Amino acid sequence: MKQYETVIGLEVHVELATKTKIFCGCSTEFGGAPNTHTCPVCTGMPGSLPVLNRQVVEFALKAGIAANCKINQYCKFDRKNYFYPDNPQNYQISQLYLPICHDGWVEIETSAGKKKIRIHEMHMEEDAGKLIHDEWEDCSLVDFNRSGVPLIEIVSEPDMRSAEEVIAYLEKLRCMMQYLGVSDCKLQEGSMRADVNLSVREAGTEKFGTRTEMKNLNSFKAIARAIEGERERQIELLEMGKPVIQETRRWDDNKESSHAMRSKEDAKDYRYFPDPDLPPIHISDAWIEELRASQPELREEKLIRYQEEYGLPAYDAGLLTESRALSALFEEVAGLCGNAKKAANWFMVEVLRLMKEKSLEPEQICFTPKHLADLILMVEKKEVSAQNAKKVFELVFDEDIDPVAYIEEKGLRIVEDTGLLNDTLNRILEENPGPLSELLGGKEKVFGFFVGKMMKELKGKASPDAVREALTKEIEKRKN
Repeated sequence: MKQYETVIGLEVHVELATKTKIFCGCSTEFGGAPNTHTCPVCTGMPGSLPVLNRQVVEFALKAGIAANCKINQYCKFDRKNYFYPDNPQNYQISQLYLPICHDGWVEIETSAGKKKIRIHEMHMEEDAGKLIHDEWEDCSLVDFNRSGVPLIEIVSEPDMRSAEEVIAYLEKLRCMMQYLGVSDCKLQEGSMRADVNLSVREAGTEKFGTRTEMKNLNSFKAIARAIEGERERQIELLEMGKPVIQETRRWDDNKESSHAMRSKEDAKDYRYFPDPDLPPIHISDAWIEELRASQPELREEKLIRYQEEYGLPAYDAGLLTESRALSALFEEVAGLCGNAKKAANWFMVEVLRLMKEKSLEPEQICFTPKHLADLILMVEKKEVSAQNAKKVFELVFDEDIDPVAYIEEKGLRIVEDTGLLNDTLNRILEENPGPLSELLGGKEKVFGFFVGKMMKELKGKASPDAVREALTKEIEKRKN
């Protein structure tokens, strides 16, 4: 059987985190009642004129700089003409001829090693509205809240060869955009969307096969399944001697199959022309240098710093830097408690465990960094047992309680009262004559039995070290 190679390029749409839309002052907030974040401009009313949001340009420049792009210091907007119910103007304002950024790259890492994925261009455009299909009423409704929300579209070269590379590329872009603060990239809310252009060709050949474009991909898992499904479909057609048709296909993740939507358009089909209502954009050298100088520390730099400055293992540093929100929280806790390694241990074990159990994203964590730092310090000072500290942290995580006040209120602080410790120890020894006899006879395994009994009785009010020390002294005394 012939061997085939998959060739993949992506068009990634990223909604920018501006408070207002690209050409008007309407809110970009997600989840409003239908058609409440609208005005004559974003609903395409005759006579309305667009005014460019400067922050959209700034965010696009930040993304382009981070992705090693060249900047078109003279760029402009074009009208992309097409007719669709969610497109109120019957055209979309986009950039074809002079996009703001071009010829960049990002580096990904997969099981096969590192690889550069080239970026053909990055351009600004407005989003369309959203069609809502009502199966009960057998009709479609349009919500224009999303119409005019600013996007950057990142168009890659066809450099990816597998679903693994595609997911690594998307994760790299998402992490980059979140660190830059230009987008939250929430796939479930549509603020990051990917269209997959895929073709197959015989292994070893240079000529590309006929590509299809797949839409309706709103999760990384769906994207991976869609790539495998479309690859198999195209290979099956070629094996049967049938041609692959250039078209746009819609992926149905529930059925794990795709179906044709329309023939694939080329740029000429959209009759692009310069937008007559928007002047060209002139980007100065000073503006570019100002943004370059103010770029935040990105994940790659943070990953190296965590290992060198904090002495963390590469694995721990990798997990802690996956999210900008998580890394910021970790750094604040580490600074407050003065011990980055201890803070990292708490994050790696307790924070990540509770996030997984409660299905939370890092952005949803709401505890005060000082509360975790205080708890870490209390454990280090042996003011509270590690066991009790973990229980208290669950309340800190859920309710953001003050751990110091809670530990005092519930009597969980480790006591220095040796009288209480000795009285409790003697009582437990007398209540368990059989195990005591075994321990006095040299059966060391029974030692742990008594330590456990003591810890349970004292409910964490004494440290394990103090209990072991008291028990050792008492046994030695009884032996003599």
